[in-house]
Amino acid sequence: MPDIPVIPAEWLAFMSRLPPEGGPSGAEWAGQAQRLMREQFARWDLEPDGPLRTGWTAVVAPVVRDGERLVLKLVWPCVDTDAEPLALRHWAGNGAVRLVAAEPSRGALLLERLDASRDLLGADIDEACTIIGTLLGRLHRPAPPALRRLGPWSEGWLDELRRRESLPRRFVSRAVGLHRELMSLPDSEAALLHGDLHFENVLAGEREPWLAIDPQPIAGHPGFELHAVLRNRKEELGTGPAFRWSVRRRVELVCEAAGIDVDLARLWTIVRCGIEAVWALDDDNPDEVSFSITLAKALDD
Repeated sequence: MPDIPVIPAEWLAFMSRLPPEGGPSGAEWAGQAQRLMREQFARWDLEPDGPLRTGWTAVVAPVVRDGERLVLKLVWPCVDTDAEPLALRHWAGNGAVRLVAAEPSRGALLLERLDASRDLLGADIDEACTIIGTLLGRLHRPAPPALRRLGPWSEGWLDELRRRESLPRRFVSRAVGLHRELMSLPDSEAALLHGDLHFENVLAGEREPWLAIDPQPIAGHPGFELHAVLRNRKEELGTGPAFRWSVRRRVELVCEAAGIDVDLARLWTIVRCGIEAVWALDDDNPDEVSFSITLAKALDD
């Protein structure tokens, strides 16, 4: 068998800095990642078929099995990624990359191979938003009972938001109040959400032109999905009045293609802006804090 791909030491060093999030620490996982890859190649009878790629918390190796071109994905187990196999099985390739095999306890997924060189980063922005909306419309089906719920997850982060005295009180109270109102509505946790469908998480395929990858699944309202298309390619949003118009244009395009109520999507995104501001403060990233506040203002009436 050809040599097993070697995971870059620089990426493993980055992973080693991550604290545990419902699973092993980044250091614990990085210390066994190369062994896990070697073992999965043997378990699934895989042959390497190209250079390995690294993502934020996952490594992907092109492989061949019985003549079929696939990819082996090893992902750091954490709260955001634990349900990826569950969601991919639920979708069964309808709008998303097809899952061939999985060993969730090892963070190992065997997936159909898509074209990693073709995503939506360079596509016309209106077309890209429509593609994402169309995919979301297919992915939003009744959530599996075992999936984590948006309410408890978001409530924990909004408790953190209340404690952040450096943030504008109106911004905080608006996000908290909206969350309370929105969670009281029917079906607030009914849909299987992708959780992170932005322009880099859509790749070109052979059986379909575009397919979603890398879900962070949660059961919630479809309007909670919109933030991902606003925090990416944000340099194209412009400034001043153009910013507000561009933000709302993206929301309208995605919602129209997905069949999501645009007003509810705007309100859910304001809630998400509050959560994102907490994360930006934790990362000591004042630019992202400012962006979250500006985005919430642009979405509010």
